[in-house]
Formats: sequence, C-alpha cells, structure tokens
Amino acid sequence: MKKIYIVGIVASGKTTLAKRLSEELKIPWYELDCIVHHQSATERFKRTPEQQVEVIQEIDQRGAWIFEGTDRKSYQCLYEMADTIIFLDPPLWKRRIRILIRFLKQNLGIEECHYKPDLKMLKMMYAWTRDFEDNRRDQLEAKLQIHAHKVIRLQNSNNLDLKYIRPQDRG
Repeated sequence: MKKIYIVGIVASGKTTLAKRLSEELKIPWYELDCIVHHQSATERFKRTPEQQVEVIQEIDQRGAWIFEGTDRKSYQCLYEMADTIIFLDPPLWKRRIRILIRFLKQNLGIEECHYKPDLKMLKMMYAWTRDFEDNRRDQLEAKLQIHAHKVIRLQNSNNLDLKYIRPQDRG
C-alpha cells in the first residue's frame, strides 16, 4: 500500500511534490490545510483537531494516499500511518524567496490559493518560517528520528526519484 506523508515548513515545495507523486504513482493527494480549513458550498470554517483526525482516518480507510502539510498536533497520526515520510527542507533563503514569489503570483492571479493573499498573510508566512527555525525545528527532528526507517530528507523536491520510494510501497 502507498501512504506518503510530505512534511515541511511554508514554501518548502510540499504541494509541488505531492502533485507530481500523485500523477506518477496514481495516488490521490490531500492538502492538510484544506482539511483544517474546510470550504463548504456556503462558508469556510476551521475544523476542530478532533474533526481533522476523523477526516484523516476516513481517507486512510479508503487506501493509498499522499498527505502534505506542515507539522501540526492534529496530524501526529500520519507519522504512524505513513509508509514513507518525506521531509522537504530547502535552505531558508530559498523558502523566503518562494514566499514572496508565491504572494506576487497569487495577487496577479497566476496562482490560486485557499486563503486571502494579503500583506497580513505574507507577514504570517515569514513569522511561521522564523518560528520554525527558532523554536520548532528540533521538535520536528525528534519526531522524524522516531520514524527514521521510513524518512526521506530532501532539500530539493526535484531530487526525488521514484526509486527512493521503498519498493514495497510502489506495488
């Protein structure tokens, strides 16, 4: 079975890699942000952590999946559920540039997003990135160490060749 969790901080390339793997492996992918912030026909609302876990478990019961997102408490079950964990960790300077480029593309209508791409959100993305480097990186590294046997670390998502996905996950 193929169950892949792609984790990384803002602008690390998670969505780009998830889309690529989904196409190549024929596995559905899910943005964890969309599980947290659900868009119904009439409104967008934030699910509780318990509701988030319920949605993740429902998807897991269907079979193969790719989840991608940042590390949140409500996603902890994914470390156990995943056959493969991909940690995307490009250099800080690259993530900072990507945040700005994404902001510009979203405001020019070149790239879609599920949130309002305003200056407040831009500042938040830079703050999350700073907080990760200053306060949360060690916590994520500790989680990854527990599951080291199924972790792939990449600084560039283009460097992932499907041969790196364990053979038993490819079948």
